[in-house]
Amino acid sequence: MNSAFNQLLRPIIKIKRLLVSGALLGFLTLNAQAATVSVSNYPMFLLSEAVTEGTPSANRILQPGDVGHHGSVSPSDIKAIKDSKFVVWFGPSLENSLTGSLETAPNAIAMFDFKAFNRYPLRDVKGVPIAGTLDPHIWLDPENAKAITRALAVIHSRANPEYASNYQANVKKFAARMDTAVATIQQASQKNRPYWAYHDAYQYIEKAAHIELAGSLSPDHHISPKASQLRWLNENRPVKQMCMVNQGVVSKGLLAKLQPISTSVQIEDMSDSQDFVKGWTNMAQQVNNCVDGK
Repeated sequence: MNSAFNQLLRPIIKIKRLLVSGALLGFLTLNAQAATVSVSNYPMFLLSEAVTEGTPSANRILQPGDVGHHGSVSPSDIKAIKDSKFVVWFGPSLENSLTGSLETAPNAIAMFDFKAFNRYPLRDVKGVPIAGTLDPHIWLDPENAKAITRALAVIHSRANPEYASNYQANVKKFAARMDTAVATIQQASQKNRPYWAYHDAYQYIEKAAHIELAGSLSPDHHISPKASQLRWLNENRPVKQMCMVNQGVVSKGLLAKLQPISTSVQIEDMSDSQDFVKGWTNMAQQVNNCVDGK
């Protein structure tokens, strides 16, 4: 175990190659000793739970509602990181609060280091892509979610190979459930429809939900929108009745400046759900209902 642990960087390179090829479980090296796997935030935990169903869960570092943009880790979190065989996170561009603890940790595996995911750049408040950037909310793309579970199955299998067959079966079940969820959502509408966001965090769900961003209020949900942006949205609204997707309740005074408008509150880390597929489906359905004025 110690030699495998110390040679972690080599397996990571192999995992990246296997993600592209899809032959993830062929990478496994069986080992009888159980080990702890920690994952960074709630969406990663939900995907890990799908993989480990029927077996011991991973340890979650960050609290629900905290994807890692802000804040810091506690001493107990630091200890959990050091005690884990592997720690799986997305990477510094999402979980800035974990960068100091994980960026150089020998047991840390960053999903953003893999080249197997659909990736989009950040967009400005007018919806224009910003060159050289990465929108980090990759888990909302159904294909990405399936790829993440495949990667997690490899990592969990290296830590606890006695459950490898369970992980493999769970990944197949998750993929089937995710595909069914997408097909169900897409039956609701066959064409793209415009929406607004308070903060642009939903880009990766747009293709599956047949929606497209027409602008956002602010580059960060902690920053109040500028009057000039409110004016721009009103002057460039693609349809009379707009839907705005946001992560929390928006003040009535602000909404009054954007009428007619409906809103849909969607937490980007899906921390209001206990199951990834159900959480994703609820998000997509609620956004669709808002966009359609239901």
